[in-house]
Amino acid sequence: MTHAPAPSTVHLPPGDWTTALDGLCACFPRIARAQWLDRVRRGRVLDARDTPIDEHTPYRPGMKLRYFREVENEPVIPGEEVVLHADEHLVVADKPHFLPVLPAGGYVQQTLLARLVRRLDNPALVPLHRLDRETAGLVLFSARPATRDAYLALFRERRIAKRYEALAAPLPELAFPHVRRSRLEAGEPFFRMREGEGEANSETRVEVIERGASLWRYALEPHTGRKHQLRVHMAALGAPIRNDRLYPRLQPRGVEDFGRPLQLLARGLAFVDPLNGQVREFNSSLSLDPL
Repeated sequence: MTHAPAPSTVHLPPGDWTTALDGLCACFPRIARAQWLDRVRRGRVLDARDTPIDEHTPYRPGMKLRYFREVENEPVIPGEEVVLHADEHLVVADKPHFLPVLPAGGYVQQTLLARLVRRLDNPALVPLHRLDRETAGLVLFSARPATRDAYLALFRERRIAKRYEALAAPLPELAFPHVRRSRLEAGEPFFRMREGEGEANSETRVEVIERGASLWRYALEPHTGRKHQLRVHMAALGAPIRNDRLYPRLQPRGVEDFGRPLQLLARGLAFVDPLNGQVREFNSSLSLDPL
C-alpha cells in the first residue's frame, strides 16, 4: 500500500447524512465504505483543524475534510525527473512522459510532486500549474507558502509565456504562423474535451520548426490554458499529435506502452519574476523523437 505525501481536500456538499463518514462514502461511491472506515480508524481522515475524525463525527454541510489517498500495487513509472532550478521560492523540474504531476487515479507516490518532496525534503512544495500525465517537460513549483500567490498570479493574469513542441502530420495547406481559436467544452467521456459552438475561450499559435516527409515538428504557444487545449486544436486542424490516444478518437484502453509516449513537450517558460523584477527563462532538457 502506498500513501500520498500530502492530504487531499474535500468539502462535503448538502446531503441527508448523519456522519462525516456517510458523506465521504456518498462523495466517493467507487471507494467501499469498509475502506473509508479503515482509513478513519487509522487516523487518515482529518477535519479542518487537522484532527482525525472518527466514525461517529457528525456531518455538517460544507465541512472540510482532508484525507490521504492510498493505492495498492501502484505501478512504477519509468523515467527520472530533472531539477533544473531550485531556490527558496521556486523549483523548476522536467517531468518525464507518463508521470502525473499530482496524485490521481492509481498514482500517489509515482507523481512528480511526491518525487520532488522526497528529493528536496520540502513538504511545502505545490505545483503552480499542471501538465497532462502523457505530456513531458517543464513544471514550476512554489517552494514557500509566503510567496506562492505572487507566482500563481503569473498564470491567472497570463503573464507567463509558454512554449510547447509537438510532432504531428504535415499541414501544407495552412499558412504559418497559424492561430487556432475555438470554444472548448467538456466532451464524452468526461475526461475528454471537444470544440463546441459559441464564443472562443481558447487560443493557440502554431508555428513550424522542422519539416519531415511524414511528420512535422511544431512550436505551440497557448494564449489560454484550457484542458487538453493543444491536443484538441492540433486534432481539429487535421494533425493530431503523434501517439495521442484521446484525440481525435478515443483509443481502446490497454496495457500502457511506455515506448510510445505522446509527442508533446513543454519546452519553454519565460516570465518576469514578481519578487525581484528579473526576467527568467527556462528550457526543457528533454527532447521528442527525431523526424
